[in-house]
Amino acid sequence: MTKDVITLTPKMPDPMTVLAGLLSGGPDKLVGTTGEDAVVQLCDPEGRPLMSVEAPLLVQVAGEAERLLGAAPPPLPYWWTEARATTGVAEAERLAGTFSARLAHLAGGSAWPPEAARSVAVVETDGVSVAPTPAAAQPAVDVLTDKVAVVIADRPVVAMTAWLSDAFRAVANAELGLQVVTPAGSTLSPAVRNSLPGWPSRWVVQDERDGYYDGLSGSVLRFQNGLFAPVEGEGATPMDARTPLAAAFQEVTDTGERQLAVSFRTVHPADDRLVLGGALESVWRELTGEPPAGWGTAEPANLPWSLRQLTDLAHDRSPEPTWVVVVGSPDRPGLATVRITRTKGGVEEDVTLAFGYGPDEEPPVAALTRAAEVLATRHHLQSMLVQLRKARRDLAVPPRFEGPGVPLAFVLGAEEVREMPGDRARNTPLSEPPVALGPKSRPALYYPLPGDPADLSGWQDFERLMRHLKGA
Repeated sequence: MTKDVITLTPKMPDPMTVLAGLLSGGPDKLVGTTGEDAVVQLCDPEGRPLMSVEAPLLVQVAGEAERLLGAAPPPLPYWWTEARATTGVAEAERLAGTFSARLAHLAGGSAWPPEAARSVAVVETDGVSVAPTPAAAQPAVDVLTDKVAVVIADRPVVAMTAWLSDAFRAVANAELGLQVVTPAGSTLSPAVRNSLPGWPSRWVVQDERDGYYDGLSGSVLRFQNGLFAPVEGEGATPMDARTPLAAAFQEVTDTGERQLAVSFRTVHPADDRLVLGGALESVWRELTGEPPAGWGTAEPANLPWSLRQLTDLAHDRSPEPTWVVVVGSPDRPGLATVRITRTKGGVEEDVTLAFGYGPDEEPPVAALTRAAEVLATRHHLQSMLVQLRKARRDLAVPPRFEGPGVPLAFVLGAEEVREMPGDRARNTPLSEPPVALGPKSRPALYYPLPGDPADLSGWQDFERLMRHLKGA
């Protein structure tokens, strides 16, 4: 049952076009705004929203509609307009489809999913009921309890949209968990997977055989006591009962696809001349031969890659942190999330980056040492971890078991090496000595690790290294 309808148009829907789309639901509907007037809502006579429409977004990055919707967009640049219907009201979902169909007709575009926008007709909503406030007050939230906010997302890829980003912030401020419910065929964007906080937040997948299960752990779930929680398996005593795993989660096929994952932190001195994003661009160039394609504060990433624009955004938001998503070209799937924070030590950039490779493609392992050296000598690297894992080339996170990555290398920044007592950083229990990066007087250290996806013993070496460096 569709909740979101998206219209892709070659020209911006002007206010009169949006108004015509809204009025296609009938003149008895009331229009209101929320989100600092960035969201228009079509409401019932009591003021409760039936449908929420996000301000049109200009997309200037190739591949985003294909990656997130599987849809063919107009030529770049194009406009992306999202409408979200109130959950559980069939008329509201038809209203969103009617709005999108009218918008696509007037602005010369197309709608996703196509079946949601086939007709333009007045939708009868007399006597319908909608979700009560406060659940309906947050457009992305469908169910609200005293423990969690539940978001129902029926999309091929659940992305970190403006809707979902707002929900993340709202539940964090309310100290609640966030549970995202999807049909079995959906996947998660890495940006959503990386942002999901711990318990009780989780990805809940609907399943014909087991009802519901956790898309990241496979645990069979039930909605109980105000949230989705694991069911208890059978055991002789409560102590040895185990949570059953969903059968669908265990249906795994090795396709030969792999991902190279790089996570690192840089700490820059706070300076008016500081330009952010350079560390990520350097790694991207070293590993792919080209810079990132685009970035944004939500998905789809809509802006062409720009160090200056990213720096200006972070500066304007300081001292509040800045979170952005960065994507690559369609030919080389790549996605990064970047969190920029002002701290006592300076300006920190925490980056989580992944590239996807098919069974006939080799990850650029040989370029890792050079990428690490560039970070260490030019971008104030603090630490870096590189992993290789068996996972999808398109980077989408499926509701199936994907084995953990294995460590390929760990890098310790020059300042961190200097602060280590004696030769602790150089003399480790690993079989291979570290590789010095940068000037001999003040090197960073690159610790190579086995990195075989079929052998998880590399994590034992990594743990031994961490204990040694910490002096444990």
